[in-house]
Amino acid sequence: MKKFLTLFLCASMILSGCSTMSKTGKGAIIGGGSGAALGAGLGAIIGKDGKSTAIGAAVGSAVGAGVGAIIGKQMDKKAAELAALEGADVETVKDANGLDAIKVTFESGILFNTSSSVLNKASQNALTKFASEMKDLPDTDLTIYGHTDNTGTAEYNEKLSVQRAEAVSSFLKSCGMSAGRMTVEGKSFTMPVADNSTVEGRLQNRRVEIYVTANEEMIKKAENGEI
Repeated sequence: MKKFLTLFLCASMILSGCSTMSKTGKGAIIGGGSGAALGAGLGAIIGKDGKSTAIGAAVGSAVGAGVGAIIGKQMDKKAAELAALEGADVETVKDANGLDAIKVTFESGILFNTSSSVLNKASQNALTKFASEMKDLPDTDLTIYGHTDNTGTAEYNEKLSVQRAEAVSSFLKSCGMSAGRMTVEGKSFTMPVADNSTVEGRLQNRRVEIYVTANEEMIKKAENGEI
């Protein structure tokens, strides 16, 4: 059983929802996108400690609802395709422009051994399939966050979380994905999704998240009716 976060926006950024779901061998898809754009400055991912971080690069001006609907349709389609990935949870969230985005969460149990940033074979297979699925959606950026549980010092976990995110980024590069579309960041144990006082909770917190967001080129294409 897994906890997940579902974000919704209503006048301001609000964290909402916490549910559980069993996983039966393949990825789970959570949420659904309306595609309605609500303007710049929205779409923060908020941890249990109250810290937040925006995903995607804000374009500096409000994006129209029509453009948001077009991008939302693209993201919904891709999220459904990514849901077939083994060992990954897939959600639809909002980015910094209020546009639909995709969050793919890979667990440490799939990606890494405990206290390690070396990708195991299962994770390499999953990431290879992820890169293949993303080939037909090139006008997107990827924000890769590494997370840890709270075992060990903050300094150690900060370093480990960065190493895990970088390991995923490097492997995706080896699969042909452009380095220019990827941003890497370590979150240490500052954004837990489960209780670190339990073995099960720590397992859920040792994870890597990949956020797929529309870049400026996709937004321009949507505005010009090219997609």
